[in-house]
Amino acid sequence: MTAPRYKAWQFIHPDFDAADGRAGFQVVPTGRIRMVQEDASVRQAILILLTTIPGERIMRRDYGCELYKLVFSPNDDTTAGLAIHYVRRALERWESRIDILLVDAGRDEHDEGLLNVVLEYRVRATQRLERLALAVDLAGGAN
Repeated sequence: MTAPRYKAWQFIHPDFDAADGRAGFQVVPTGRIRMVQEDASVRQAILILLTTIPGERIMRRDYGCELYKLVFSPNDDTTAGLAIHYVRRALERWESRIDILLVDAGRDEHDEGLLNVVLEYRVRATQRLERLALAVDLAGGAN
């Protein structure tokens, strides 16, 4: 059995993965931090990248995505285009483990304050196709 190419501490993102109210790092019964591997590790890294505001990471101030700049913007084609640009630019700079197949954005049909961003990508090492959708709250509230 070969060791996984990608391995990271599991981080339960409060906006995407915390269905049971738990967020942050998870500990297994032995006291160690739970790990994720391969495609799950890449997905987790993408979510962290897209939800990090540049400047938040002290040792890597330019890491992150500028989606935060869209808060209070009108939910129109210009804002969707900027979201696509910000996501693509962040991924091309910081996530070399994937090939970006599609980045798209558009107004949520049920909530005019949400901009839905869709990312389709291929993990280079496994050739697995993945799809990730996130809602950007343009009204400035919690997701």
